[in-house]
Amino acid sequence: MAKLKTGRHTSALKEVRKTEKRTKRNSSIRSKIKTAIKRVEEAVKKGNAKIALEQLAAAFSEWDKAAKKNVVHFKAALNQKARLSKLVAKLKK
Repeated sequence: MAKLKTGRHTSALKEVRKTEKRTKRNSSIRSKIKTAIKRVEEAVKKGNAKIALEQLAAAFSEWDKAAKKNVVHFKAALNQKARLSKLVAKLKK
């Protein structure tokens, strides 16, 4: 494709489309992460260790998927996973 009459490059237009697509995907993944965290914290507040462990596994999965797709930095994912693990470990004691 050649340049458009208005002077905008088609590559720039394509980049805008790609950015919108990625933004939508990233916000969806971040939303899933936040929901998973809330579920773990809620289970810990209620004092239910069994449900907390199940929710912790789900949260780990979401963090790993996000890190794999570079939505979040892998070290940030590790830190958050450690923080959630601490919460659940306190509940076990």
